[in-house]
Amino acid sequence: MAQITLRVIDGADRGRVYERETPISIGREEGNSIQLNDDRISRFHIKVQDDHDQVVLTDLESTNGTKVNGEDVQLRILRHGDMITLGRSILLLGTREQIEERLRWLAGAEVSQRTVDPSDPSEVSDSSLDFDLGVPSPAALPVPLHSQQPPTLPTRLTPGQAAQLTELLEYLHVRIRHLLNAVEGEPAVSSMPRVSIDFSQWQMLLDLQARLAEYLRGIGEPNSGT
Repeated sequence: MAQITLRVIDGADRGRVYERETPISIGREEGNSIQLNDDRISRFHIKVQDDHDQVVLTDLESTNGTKVNGEDVQLRILRHGDMITLGRSILLLGTREQIEERLRWLAGAEVSQRTVDPSDPSEVSDSSLDFDLGVPSPAALPVPLHSQQPPTLPTRLTPGQAAQLTELLEYLHVRIRHLLNAVEGEPAVSSMPRVSIDFSQWQMLLDLQARLAEYLRGIGEPNSGT
């Protein structure tokens, strides 16, 4: 079991803070670990559980879907600072201290181990996020926080699963190699050089993006037939 903190930052339950041990379910029906007052949320909307020291969100075939950091998801590993959108409600995962620690890690800084004396007012801050890391806030990042660094490979794969994953990654690697080899240089209009690919290669890139979307849906909804 993992202890998680979810803060409702928008919606009818805005301001509520939930501290729960996984696994939990979230929805509008009684019987959920967290019941939200939102008619756009399904009766049982998502499940959050821990698996091999990772917190995993699963959309329970909800009517209006689930977003993490603005992206539609069926299955997603959650990290501190992630924003989960269900209906009109937005939940933020993690305490301020947990999010601070992750932002410091993303910025390449060591989390300070300095001992704070709570009796000294100058040592106590109401906000642990009031520091300059050179990293924008989660809401301002152009891509989800989990995309700021490469994800780790899954562990405990069977030989067959490892072979399938290798085959998939090799397929993507070869396709991307062909696209890179097709790039042509153009005269720089500024200090930044420009490159271009022809229309057929652009279509290949779009097709690759579409295939990745199909793979992601197939993982999140294995019985969807896609």
